[in-house]
Amino acid sequence: MAGDAPACGPIAWLPTLMAKGHKVLQSAHLRYTEQRVKPARLHLIVLDTSGSMRQRGRLALAKGHAAWLIEQAARAGDHVGLLSFGGQGVELQLALGRARAAGSAKVRPLGGGGGTPLTHALAQADQVLRRAQQRNGASESWLWLLTDGRTGEQPTAPSGAAHIVIVDFDEPARSIGRCAAWARHWGADYRSASRPA
Repeated sequence: MAGDAPACGPIAWLPTLMAKGHKVLQSAHLRYTEQRVKPARLHLIVLDTSGSMRQRGRLALAKGHAAWLIEQAARAGDHVGLLSFGGQGVELQLALGRARAAGSAKVRPLGGGGGTPLTHALAQADQVLRRAQQRNGASESWLWLLTDGRTGEQPTAPSGAAHIVIVDFDEPARSIGRCAAWARHWGADYRSASRPA
């Protein structure tokens, strides 16, 4: 009998009242709405720490944005990871797992300098996302690329992410426009980083 089903969400009052009819309300009459558990999203932040990002406070702004993304993922109960790329190569700073607000502390000590191994960083990001999806099943995956686009590389779109967001930290007045061009070619979401006036 449907009324004997265990509660799985809030009471659905209309079906409950229809089951009750003219009788006194009893527990057997209660009907519940199904609560669908939203699967946790995977967010992989790919942070450019190259030499060009050290100019005009770009790296500090990008690190603040990365910390904010980690905190938002923690609030939503999502999974998050952080890759950095620059003169030290590509480094996994925060392994992809359940987001914790304290994870934003991993961003603060990151320094910058050197070249921009973007193609290598995106290839490693693909591997990280694919491993996580194999381990956790089908989850919605997001790749956040935080960069100024100042590289001679012409990377191809990462294929491991369902959604790609490119956050452009280049100077708006002197932008070379690479981030916007990548977003168009990749079918990615493009966002210009907000800068204080």
